[in-house]
Amino acid sequence: MSDPRPIGLFDSGVGGLTVSRQVFRLMPGESTVYFGDNAHVPYGPRSPEELIGFAGSILTFLVSCGVKYVIFACNTNSSISLPVVRELYAVPMIGLIEPGVREAVRVSTGGRIGVIATEATIKSGAYQRALKELNPELAVFSQAAPRLVPLVEAGRAGTREALEAVAGYVRPLKKAGIDTLILGCTHYPFLETEFREALGPEVKLVDPAEATTMAARDEMLRLGLLNNPGGPARHRYFVSGDPRAFKETARLFLGEELPEVRQVKLD
Repeated sequence: MSDPRPIGLFDSGVGGLTVSRQVFRLMPGESTVYFGDNAHVPYGPRSPEELIGFAGSILTFLVSCGVKYVIFACNTNSSISLPVVRELYAVPMIGLIEPGVREAVRVSTGGRIGVIATEATIKSGAYQRALKELNPELAVFSQAAPRLVPLVEAGRAGTREALEAVAGYVRPLKKAGIDTLILGCTHYPFLETEFREALGPEVKLVDPAEATTMAARDEMLRLGLLNNPGGPARHRYFVSGDPRAFKETARLFLGEELPEVRQVKLD
């Protein structure tokens, strides 16, 4: 049995492309529809009500595109909106929190795990709760990093400004003696060089994107949704804001040109 319908992914901007890369690598036969809500980036300072509203509008659009499965390629919406909107749509969906937590616990050597994320994600306590539920003995340290998403969206990764921002945010986590750090925002892997320089080789970095994509693949297999063996994959990109800015930032980080990016106004 094979299902050629696309997978839907969405984020506040370019960050979710780090998840798309994993989908292309681990499920090369799958087509995708990606939505970047760059008219409302950053999500971190937004209220839960706003975020749930954005997620609902985006999901309605993705469903209209015929997606068979949705990956929340956004930690903020994974932590706040997913538990609410999951009950409102028939399409199966997955977020980044639980797969990322399982991977962090697997690789941690000392049980001292840091979480760095947007203000909204940290405030939600989603990562902290999930880590403690998996292992109550863990020591968990959290840090909001409101400057990082705007830096990535502005194409400022790789600059001295980005390194200084990352170093400032991780300083208390490093002082706490973490052995593992969850990059709790899909924009942050674009700053991997800065994180590694600021933390040193002794701290493991966990990007939830790979673990989430593997979990999505397993669930899609169980539900009979995989496009197997699959033909040529088609990838479509939509944004709520400026398509040219999105495309340029994506090119800077991915090193390749995206196909057409179209603007869609959300309700």
